[in-house]
Amino acid sequence: MKSNNNIKTVVAVGIGAALFFVLGRFVAIPSPVPNTNISLQYAVLALLAGMYGPVAGGLIGFIGHTLIDLSWGGSPWWSWVIASAFVGVVMGLFAKKLNIAEGDFGKGKFITFTIGNVVAHAVAWIVIAPVLDILIYAEPANKVFAQGAFAAVSNIITSVVVGGLLVLAYTKTIAKKGSLDKE
Repeated sequence: MKSNNNIKTVVAVGIGAALFFVLGRFVAIPSPVPNTNISLQYAVLALLAGMYGPVAGGLIGFIGHTLIDLSWGGSPWWSWVIASAFVGVVMGLFAKKLNIAEGDFGKGKFITFTIGNVVAHAVAWIVIAPVLDILIYAEPANKVFAQGAFAAVSNIITSVVVGGLLVLAYTKTIAKKGSLDKE
């Protein structure tokens, strides 16, 4: 059974990274902050990390963001790639509390999902990405912290709203224990 879970996780990472790439590259909404978009891919990352855990979440964020950066013709912007991987890991760590596979996504689990997103995105975009931008690329602090603050707020909103709707829709497809009647 463990081998079957490993295969599912590998497939989830592949599909998740592809979805992350497509959404981040072709569905990115321009923002007033330079080099920063409103990103819907973090909603999919929140769903898949919640379903498959921190390793899958981290790999989806890392691979997906790397592919986005490579598709623009340059090299990956490692500070933001690492921040995306961090978001996936943190959301994956919340997976045990969410237990999406149970098919229950009530008010309490939505609050946990929201807290996970707020923590993940706030730390990733207000701390990790800007600090690494300064350390790796010698970027000006005021620029990278402005980008990070905008990214944190917009990613929290899209992840909580769109990601919450995705999780809710997914959990509605799962039959609850004891919900089937014996005839």
